Amino acid sequence: MSDHPLNRRDALAGLSASALALANLTPADAQAAPSGAFRHGVASGDPDATSVVLWTRVTTTAPVEVEWELAHDAAFARPVQGGRLTVGPERDFTVKVLASGLTPGGRYHYRFRALGETSPAGRTLTLPTGRLDRLGLALVSCSNFTFGFFNAYAAIARDAAVDLVLHTGDYIYEYAADGWGGETARRLGRVHEPSNEIVSLSDYRIRHAQYKSDAGSRAMLAAKPLLCCWDDHESANNPWTDGAENHQPATEGDWAARRDAALQAYYEWMPIRDPAPGRTRAQFWRTYVFGDLATLNTLETRHTARALQVDYADWRDKVSSRQDAEALERETIGAPGRRLIGPEQEADLEAAWRASVAAGQPWRLIGNPMPIARTRVPDVAALGLVPDLSNPAAAVLAWKGRWNLPFYPDTWDGYDWARERFYAAARDAGATDLVFLTGDSHSFWANRLADAEGRPAGVEIGTAGVTSPGDFVESGFDKALARRLDQAFTDHNPEVLWTDNLHQGYARLELTRTQGLVTFLSTPDLERPGNRAEVLNRWRVARGPSGQTMSEI
Repeated sequence: MSDHPLNRRDALAGLSASALALANLTPADAQAAPSGAFRHGVASGDPDATSVVLWTRVTTTAPVEVEWELAHDAAFARPVQGGRLTVGPERDFTVKVLASGLTPGGRYHYRFRALGETSPAGRTLTLPTGRLDRLGLALVSCSNFTFGFFNAYAAIARDAAVDLVLHTGDYIYEYAADGWGGETARRLGRVHEPSNEIVSLSDYRIRHAQYKSDAGSRAMLAAKPLLCCWDDHESANNPWTDGAENHQPATEGDWAARRDAALQAYYEWMPIRDPAPGRTRAQFWRTYVFGDLATLNTLETRHTARALQVDYADWRDKVSSRQDAEALERETIGAPGRRLIGPEQEADLEAAWRASVAAGQPWRLIGNPMPIARTRVPDVAALGLVPDLSNPAAAVLAWKGRWNLPFYPDTWDGYDWARERFYAAARDAGATDLVFLTGDSHSFWANRLADAEGRPAGVEIGTAGVTSPGDFVESGFDKALARRLDQAFTDHNPEVLWTDNLHQGYARLELTRTQGLVTFLSTPDLERPGNRAEVLNRWRVARGPSGQTMSEI
């Protein structure tokens, strides 16, 4: 995050020995359960210009004193700060330090001591002020432990072009051991713990601990600061303000109690600041300012304002004509007042946009939990793409395509009023050039955005899952058909420039003052630990007098 881009030699030299060792683990080492007092590694995140959160957890059963150190150098010969604190069961023995009073744009090393042991060393930074010519972000989402090793994380740990990591949600999954991914998990030895669907505070804590035991996760979190927002699986599939699709009150109790347990565990186990005075844990959105180059806003779209999502299953027997489909979209999906974000978040967004525009920053980024581009389903049956309608997934896709309905009503496509309101607020603030950095869909995307009247609203970069498989293959379609479906969606939707549903991995965004370079990277063979990433595609985001353009390189 200095004024000059890092080269690979500088980056690897600055990477702590412990983080580099984790990134280079052999398959046998990577599968071995970590031991000792610091089994879950170290992490940092949620920085501003003068402070950053430092995190670890001590594996113990009784309160323990922990010492922390922050230094300019990897040898800790030039100390900056340090201190001691006692942790106990009330926070699940997690350690969270807000190191403050630091230098803007500074790079630091940190570590912890407890029970006679020293933790792995981590590397972190504060956000710069003033002139900044380059920023590198890794975009990740949908990291399901059961579907394979977190090789994208391991690759990011070694990626010299990445300064910080943005995780846009589904950091953990709530399913039971016999739920989604269970068969793969048993084959790989990555069965969910606890074995039940997680509901209680203890359950969520155990699940977070399991995810942080992955070697790739420990390597990335030690090497790069984390920025994050959540989506649904951090609590339960498809939550809204008063419930969730994957919550059954009759057997799983009160939704508010479950949600509060999920959020408490998230705050304990993630390197994020505790809520500011007057804010609740649910109000988890952030503004990050990167000098005079960019502002990043992360969104909260699940627990503070979301209206109940539309379930297409309720409409299969009610839509039998194009007129019925249009009425569904107009009167239900697009009904006025169906919110995704609330007034407090709207006010914070507008203030950040106005400040960014007034400062002349060239980039305004949105950490976005789910796709915002208009993505309708093509008539896949008429195109001959799904001849076997005995497959339930094919039948549902064909029904959506017959009536040209949005792909998923759980995304921004299911909240058209909220999307137009968002675009209008950005336009009023002079921010018609947003760059959405999106997760959730298990697909890579390069999208060009517009409001309902066709006015440019920015671009969208979507990342596939770290491990979660693409929906087409998961639905039983072979890879050749999945590729044809990707092309059909691109051909059918003006906002979709390119998409890929076949690969897992991460996206890298490198910003300069005049352009952004987007690299989509796939991580092959998730059934074995590794850190190899292959370039799948590259796109350029260019700035011009009439707005942004995206072009394939």
